[in-house]
Amino acid sequence: MNMKLDQIIAERAHKVIYRDGDRCIKVFDKNFSKADVINEALNQARIESTGINCPGIQEITTIDGKWAIVYDFIEGKTLAQLMQEEPEKMDEYLELLVDLQIDMHKHKCPLLNKLKDKMNRKISEADLDATTRYDLHTRLEGMPKHHKVCHGDFNPSNIIISPDGTPFIIDWSHATQGNASADVARTYLLFWLYGEIETAKKYLELFCKKSDTAIQYVQKWMPIVAASQSVKGNAHEREFLLSWASVVDYE
Repeated sequence: MNMKLDQIIAERAHKVIYRDGDRCIKVFDKNFSKADVINEALNQARIESTGINCPGIQEITTIDGKWAIVYDFIEGKTLAQLMQEEPEKMDEYLELLVDLQIDMHKHKCPLLNKLKDKMNRKISEADLDATTRYDLHTRLEGMPKHHKVCHGDFNPSNIIISPDGTPFIIDWSHATQGNASADVARTYLLFWLYGEIETAKKYLELFCKKSDTAIQYVQKWMPIVAASQSVKGNAHEREFLLSWASVVDYE
């Protein structure tokens, strides 16, 4: 299949995303793990089968020795773009974000990796002392076991709103099945990482109100999620997340 890679729509660490007509082509760096590429494609295919609105996957291929995944191109703007362009509609957009996440958590996808397994593995790899790691493993074990679809990187830049107003959730590379509150803690920490602390608080309050979840319950997940996220990312992010991971209880 002939592919034109001249229209870049996004650049991320270790990958570049191009548009070619009705196709979106995500090209990974030469040294990117083959297993991770195939896992991302597999996650996406599994999510497609749940009925959640997401881009369809067309093929996995290699381009000039680099792995690539070809998706349906979704026309529209990301929710992050809309929030920036229309700050007066921020509350409305935040509500949409929360509604989409609550709806996503209603789905099941039994073949996805388990969130608990992934987090246990990441805590073991985290740059934390043995006492803190032990405490986090113990806390994780004590958390209720659920099997809800969790995105793992649910934030406004991973939601595309098409011209007719249909929302699509993209980038399922971190998808797992597990406890929804861990997914919420991740979104909360992402807002913090972007320096949007007020939005983080608003988001958490709105989610907890709409889903009838205790804020303290989501907060219990914060150190666990922060520790497991600290394994990747740049030095600044690592330092920030490790500071959260080391605080075992929140007021």
